[in-house]
Amino acid sequence: MAQIVNNGAKQRYELHQDGALAIAAYERRGKMIVFTHTVVPGALQGKGIASRLIKHALDDVRAQGLTIVPQCEFVAAYLDRHPEERDLLAPDAR
Repeated sequence: MAQIVNNGAKQRYELHQDGALAIAAYERRGKMIVFTHTVVPGALQGKGIASRLIKHALDDVRAQGLTIVPQCEFVAAYLDRHPEERDLLAPDAR
């Protein structure tokens, strides 16, 4: 299984698989992580890569005691499908 890393210098979570790179980009704003966009290359689409990437990112955010703002449509849709993760929403994002 591909490893997912938080590349803090580039402000994105990265998943490398089969020579391709999927990312979940964010902006750190104090104690909030604003997810801005998720990109999965065509070769990796349809394999659940984006969901694995976001699940990992949300677990990491939770471990750090941070909250999120889902500006990214995919992250917002993920939260709709996984209401158990909505406690991570920043008060202004609810």
